[in-house]
Amino acid sequence: MSRDPRFDILFEPVAIGPVTAPNRFFQAPHASGATNAMPRVRAGLRGVKAEGGWGVVCTGACSIHPSCDDAPLPYATLWDDDDVRAHALMTDAVHEHGALAGVELFHGGGAVLNRSTRLPPVSPSGKGWMSTHATFMSSLRPRAMDASDLRDLVRWQAEAARRARQAGFDIVYVYAGMGYLPYEFLLPDYNARTDAYGGSMANRVRIVQEMLDATRDAVGGEIAVALRISLEELRGRPGENDETEAHEAIALLSPHTDLFDVKMDSSPTDCGPSRFREEGAHEPVVDFVKSRTDKPVVGVGRFTSPDAMVSQVRRGVLDFIGAARPSIADPFLPSKIEAGREDEIRECIGCNMCIASWHEGVLVRCTQNPTFGEEWRRGWHPERVRPAGSTDRVLIVGGGPAGLECALTLGRRGYTVTLAEAGRELGGRLLFEAALPGLSAWRRVIDYRLGRLAVMRNVDIFAESRLDADQILDFGFERVVIATGAHWTKDLYSDLEVPMAGPDHPSVFTPDDIAAERSPEGRTVVFDFDNYVIGGLLAERLAGAGLEVTYVTPAGGASAWTINSNEQPYVHQRLEDTGVVVRTLERVTAFDGGTLTLAHIFTGSQRSAACDSLVVVGARRSNTDLYDALHARRAEWEEAGIKSVDLTGDALTPGAVAHAVFFGRAAAETLDGNPLEAFRRDAPFYTDPDLDRMRPPAWVT
Repeated sequence: MSRDPRFDILFEPVAIGPVTAPNRFFQAPHASGATNAMPRVRAGLRGVKAEGGWGVVCTGACSIHPSCDDAPLPYATLWDDDDVRAHALMTDAVHEHGALAGVELFHGGGAVLNRSTRLPPVSPSGKGWMSTHATFMSSLRPRAMDASDLRDLVRWQAEAARRARQAGFDIVYVYAGMGYLPYEFLLPDYNARTDAYGGSMANRVRIVQEMLDATRDAVGGEIAVALRISLEELRGRPGENDETEAHEAIALLSPHTDLFDVKMDSSPTDCGPSRFREEGAHEPVVDFVKSRTDKPVVGVGRFTSPDAMVSQVRRGVLDFIGAARPSIADPFLPSKIEAGREDEIRECIGCNMCIASWHEGVLVRCTQNPTFGEEWRRGWHPERVRPAGSTDRVLIVGGGPAGLECALTLGRRGYTVTLAEAGRELGGRLLFEAALPGLSAWRRVIDYRLGRLAVMRNVDIFAESRLDADQILDFGFERVVIATGAHWTKDLYSDLEVPMAGPDHPSVFTPDDIAAERSPEGRTVVFDFDNYVIGGLLAERLAGAGLEVTYVTPAGGASAWTINSNEQPYVHQRLEDTGVVVRTLERVTAFDGGTLTLAHIFTGSQRSAACDSLVVVGARRSNTDLYDALHARRAEWEEAGIKSVDLTGDALTPGAVAHAVFFGRAAAETLDGNPLEAFRRDAPFYTDPDLDRMRPPAWVT
């Protein structure tokens, strides 16, 4: 196959100041969870993207100075020569495949709290971010910057830029977005200064101009200087000399940068989940930028459709198709378009497991691409697999996300695979979940895998094939993988914050009951201590069906964990729009079919409420009956020719779809060796020999 000519424009080279990108595919800066403490992991995951055809591959946020300490969130640093060595691994990996490497230098200002370095945080006027998200909360407040602080900021940026050049980067950023320090100067909400850096827009952009100019001087004009800027708030504010303050800012900053990287102001709007934000949702905010600059513009929008990408370029919205989430879901997206294999793209589903990982302070996870972050430490690759280690035939029982991923990987490895699914359709839990309000994109997890499996002659799939231990022992497969999923229980939530036995009443429902079309009636309470998406979505769905619905949770907000995936604000908006009453910090203690008893989780005070149906969204239990039955008959395995029987996915450990897919891949990778726990541990670079031993400081001795 060859590239469709209508996509030719995406493969044109584009100049960025003194450097040239080989195409318009631009992996915009995004967190990976791999900091300088994991430089080889970081190089591996970025290098694979360059291999996959991304013309520009950037780091995530990279601190320019110890006064920008974003712990416990994972962030990179360019503070010293050891950091230079760490980043050089990434630039080498990116350059190996002909791509440009970019570094997103940032100072967090009043949005970081320097928990590790314990340096005083700073902001333009002493104002800090008063977050409602516990990860960002602190009683420490920034101090207002004086003239020497401003000079220091510009100097720190220049010094970090010089280190970036040493490390081999081709593009160096100034980051004026997402509440970080240069952005704080742009907004009067943060900036109440009365000197040359406050007041008019011309004054408020001054520090950004100085940082850009200092960056250019530091790198000697040999590498490109980029500005990443948030425009959402500025676009909504009338300008003094132009349509909006965003228009003014772009025009004022254009002479100082080689590239504009444009984005939103907050993580939920910038990286919105697919259930609330469509592809290309940024366009109404950033569509004006090219009218105020002759510099190239990159922006994101969870672009997964090549036609949508072409449209952005042809209509003059963007010069580069920026991507964070789609580049994680499929690092080979550009290569597949170039080869005319668009149908093989592993499309991002917008579940935001990736951004949730960053909020949790860990290596990024992806529902669609279980290899992300495992390229170096486990040797997994999104497009290549190691060959089969034997001629053993494999039976996989269960066609949910784990079973499908396991079958796909084993099939690609060359094994002869049979997949047996008890239901009429393959997809397992996703058949129900993808039908919930706003989750239709989640169906792509099934569709991608079924599409790839359909062309594999060594994989047979049988639906409506429920198996028992007798049948499996008779079949004679050497390897058996059990991917039978998990089920929701009616357990309630104890005062020890663990599941406890719930009421055995016909008016108590679980998500499995609703999936089986057994519906609640009358006044319905959804009791959610799962804290992910299902509880809120069921409340929304039931209210949409005309029921009077109350949502109850022991957490502080609805779908509490989804604060990590940028969904929680929109969950509350949607529940209010659909008439759902939300009650927090309460747990259900009893239900008799007409009356519900609730207790406050902190005070223990109880209240009663009229209730006809209770939907419990809490604990899940693995379906291991078949696995247990086979292991109970282990003495018969040798005669049956069975060498192993393993669990995977939710049958191994219940979790999100991302976990199920990961364990499905792991089952396939470890079938004939390389156990999951045997990954390579990464380590940071350091050159000071004193770091090898503990010695008291000189003043002590």
